[in-house]
Amino acid sequence: MKLILTADVAGLGGPGDIVEVKDGYGRNYLLPRSLAIVASKGAEKQVQTIRRAQQARAIRGLDHAREVKAALEGIGPVPLKAKAAAGSGKLFGSVTTADIVNAVKAAGGPVLDKRTVELSGHIKTVGKHSVNVRLHPEVTAAFKVEVTAS
Repeated sequence: MKLILTADVAGLGGPGDIVEVKDGYGRNYLLPRSLAIVASKGAEKQVQTIRRAQQARAIRGLDHAREVKAALEGIGPVPLKAKAAAGSGKLFGSVTTADIVNAVKAAGGPVLDKRTVELSGHIKTVGKHSVNVRLHPEVTAAFKVEVTAS
C-alpha cells in the first residue's frame, strides 16, 4: 500500500514522505490515526502544503530547541483549570495534551505541537503534575502543570 505520511512515524519517515507499507499496517494503524493518507495524484499536491505547515511549526535546530526549553522552564507552574468533583479533587475526565498546549500558550509560553507533549500517565486529579516536551531528539524540556478545579 502506497501512503503519504502526514506526521512523524518512528522507523518509517516524516511528514510528506511517500512510503510503501503492508496493507494491514496502513489500513489498521496509519490511516485511522490520521498519520497518513492514501497516495494519489491529488494527494501528492498536498505534500507541499503539509511540508510547509510542518516547517512553520517545527523547531528550527538545536539552538532554537534550547531557547524554547529555557522559555518553558522559565514560566514556572502552568495554571490549568478543569472541572472537578467538590471535595475529592478528582477530575471529570482527564487533562489532554491539547489542554496543556493551550494552557502553555495562555500563560505566555511558546506555541507547542500537542504531539511533542509526553505525559507519564493520565492526569485525573487536582494538583501539580510534571510534563515532558520532546523539542528535538537531543532536547527535552520538563515543567509542571498545576491543575485547579474550576
